[in-house]
Amino acid sequence: MDVTLRRARTEDVPAVETLLRARELPLDGLVEHLENFWVAEADGKAVGTGGLEVHGRLGLLRSLAVDADKSGAGIGSRLTWQLLEEAVGLGLREVFLLTTSASDYFPRFGFVRLNRRDVPADIQASALFQACPRAATAMRWSPTASGLYEPPSVI
Repeated sequence: MDVTLRRARTEDVPAVETLLRARELPLDGLVEHLENFWVAEADGKAVGTGGLEVHGRLGLLRSLAVDADKSGAGIGSRLTWQLLEEAVGLGLREVFLLTTSASDYFPRFGFVRLNRRDVPADIQASALFQACPRAATAMRWSPTASGLYEPPSVI
């Protein structure tokens, strides 16, 4: 299966919403943060999506969803790495996420669990964070702690 990743466009919103609804993920803040969303496309159809909300020097990885028929094909991993690379390119110090079903999936990318109340206030104030169930697991990723990236030099 040939899958390409590309930035989401306004005309992708209905397909992204369909993917999110299928995975029972919130739509809150989607349109406001569309500029940092990606779409995985196969045969002209959106088969996956994921986004990054930017709050100052912090990020919120959100809305990672893959079409059920394409699950297990590595699309979610490709989207996650793309979003983390974007976070590094934007100079974000940390990226957070909330998940109700994938807390065992994200450690492979360097995410670690943390108490929800330890998430910075800017992230907690986001519409998505507010929409997520209280039982969702909070996780944090740092480019330097993950060992994947060197921090940018300061001049």
